[in-house]
Amino acid sequence: MSFSLRVHARVSEVPKETWDACVGDGSPFVEHTWLDCFEEAGCVGGDEDDHAGAWQPAHLALYEGDALVAVAPSYFKTNSEGEFIFDWAWADLARRIGVRYYPKLLVASPFSPVTGERVLVAPGQDRERAIAAMAGAVRATAVEAKLSSAHALFLRDDEARIWEAEGFSRRASVQYHWFNEGFRTFDDWIATFKSKKRNQLRREAAQPAKDGVRIETIAPERITPDIVRAMHRFYASTVDKFMWGRRYLNRRFFELVADRFRDRLAWVIAWREDEPIAGAFNVQKGERLYGRYWGASVDLPFLHFNVCYYHGIRHCIERGLEAFEPGAGGEHKLARGFRPTTMHSAHWVQNARFRNIIDDFLEREREAVAAFVASGGHEEE
Repeated sequence: MSFSLRVHARVSEVPKETWDACVGDGSPFVEHTWLDCFEEAGCVGGDEDDHAGAWQPAHLALYEGDALVAVAPSYFKTNSEGEFIFDWAWADLARRIGVRYYPKLLVASPFSPVTGERVLVAPGQDRERAIAAMAGAVRATAVEAKLSSAHALFLRDDEARIWEAEGFSRRASVQYHWFNEGFRTFDDWIATFKSKKRNQLRREAAQPAKDGVRIETIAPERITPDIVRAMHRFYASTVDKFMWGRRYLNRRFFELVADRFRDRLAWVIAWREDEPIAGAFNVQKGERLYGRYWGASVDLPFLHFNVCYYHGIRHCIERGLEAFEPGAGGEHKLARGFRPTTMHSAHWVQNARFRNIIDDFLEREREAVAAFVASGGHEEE
């Protein structure tokens, strides 16, 4: 039996149990609840003149009869904000050669630059067959809607290869991740560095205690409305600092995830006396910790490194987690034990001239990323 394609305007149109059965042990950022919180809070799917309006949900689902075979969280996008695989230059090139770049079709988890399955396959289905069929469905949807392009972001390497075999161009980019090599204590990890670096890390890690700051991971049952308000305030303070910052998330989103997604949350709060002064929005699933957002109401030395990095590393060591992905960007993470790691995405461009230019660029970019990752990021000791 061949697959039929349906487009769901809300993730809630697919039963939570059915959707999450396709996720299984995969990324928490494609779970039904996470995506539904964006939609219910109005962070995606709003009017076209606001940030949320740039993300119009169009979740692609393949069925055999009435049985769901695979689903992909998908959106029609009218800009490139909140994606973290940057294609602003592509949009500019398209304009210069007379191609309308927006809207485009995006397979991704909004505002979540985290690798994971993008085609969520139902238990018992042939995964490679389903991914290949979804890639074809994505391309066909873009053609039918007369879109310039379709993009699948933060793919697992094995999934990216299938998209590539289906005619998508593969892109490589870099994040910085921490990996647990069987460390028993935080000091065991610091001992792996050379003397100068060890002294630097110890000095930075000791600073909060000197400033009277206590940092802890908040257990889910201790996430109160006051903590939710503080975490949203920290998030907003960070994005407001930068001209490119955008408040993609509203307080309602924080309230929803605190209520419905709390068993996945590993929020970090820094306290001075009884006052929360900084926080990090971390998520844990399986053997991995993920850092998403951070902010602070005071400016203290090394507070960022401790709340966002060192506390997360301690958390992983104490709980025996295998990896910590602290988020996008930041070569400063290299000096703090994070390794350059390749991210994968897949792109289909309809215009042949445009596609040829992009493919030439992507080939050179992949070579540069591979060399950078192989070098360990040229870290200086």
